[in-house]
Amino acid sequence: MRDIVIAEQHVRPGEFKEININIARLPSRTQIDTPVYVYRGLEDGPTLALTAGMHGDEINGMEIVRRIIDTGLHHVKRGTVLCMPVINVYGFLNYSREVPDGKDINRSFPGSKGGSLASRVAYHITHDIIPCIDYGIDFHTGGAMRTNYPQVRCVMAEAKNVELAAAFCAPFTIDSPFRPHSLRQTAAKKGKNIIVYEGGESIRFDQHAIEEGINGTLRLMNHLKMIDWAPEPKEENRIVWNSSWARARTAGLFQPTIKCGDYIEKGQLVGTLTDPFGEFKEKVKSPSTGYVVGLNNNPVVNAGDALLHIGMDNFCKIGGGMED
Repeated sequence: MRDIVIAEQHVRPGEFKEININIARLPSRTQIDTPVYVYRGLEDGPTLALTAGMHGDEINGMEIVRRIIDTGLHHVKRGTVLCMPVINVYGFLNYSREVPDGKDINRSFPGSKGGSLASRVAYHITHDIIPCIDYGIDFHTGGAMRTNYPQVRCVMAEAKNVELAAAFCAPFTIDSPFRPHSLRQTAAKKGKNIIVYEGGESIRFDQHAIEEGINGTLRLMNHLKMIDWAPEPKEENRIVWNSSWARARTAGLFQPTIKCGDYIEKGQLVGTLTDPFGEFKEKVKSPSTGYVVGLNNNPVVNAGDALLHIGMDNFCKIGGGMED
């Protein structure tokens, strides 16, 4: 087994190493590094990257990777695990999705060594991390006060993605095209498969989403033969080929009558819109049949705002879920 080289540092079989990738400095001249925790098993196997905090306010993914490190679950028997709990250190410090220049790192790949701050972070991941890995899980949460029910997103036309998603066995797998200039798209161009896990809401811990993320990661590790055991899934895994948002027809205060993860039917009451003065009340009904895979938690909405994300009912099981 050869050494793995990350940012010019060698990691040998059976070794654990923390590698700090230098990104830039704050205006105060404080150095900002992105830490990478690398553990190599004694036996040969694939290299799996666990990345989180691409958006600095998405703390559920950070907690998933932190707990994996804290409990030693990244100490695999075979292969290598790269853990990056906080990619966007700048956003994390400022409770922000973006970096200080206002750009989104996950829209800045493959990046540039001398470009914007977001582009520089993307550059280091593209050149220091992607070449070393075989597979990856990129952990995210819902943004803008929206909750995502635990789900994996990937391009289902790729057979390897279908395999990885089935092994992870989240409650939902959503067929999702590449975002332009994203980590997932850049990795795919280099022949590496990265699936995205979404769960919970930004700036709010969601224990269910965290536990599903950890357990799904263990199931994927087990599938890749990196470990010899993983927990059984508690929910069926359904693949969603199409989804849509139910939107507010008028502005007001939205109060849902359903929960994230619920199955709903077309025409079903899903909430109400009211004004603050008790003069107006409108029933909100579902425009389609499916599962609530995302829900807006912000009660104050404007006309056209997204209220709930519906995974349409043309889904099917892809294996790995509970028996009927």
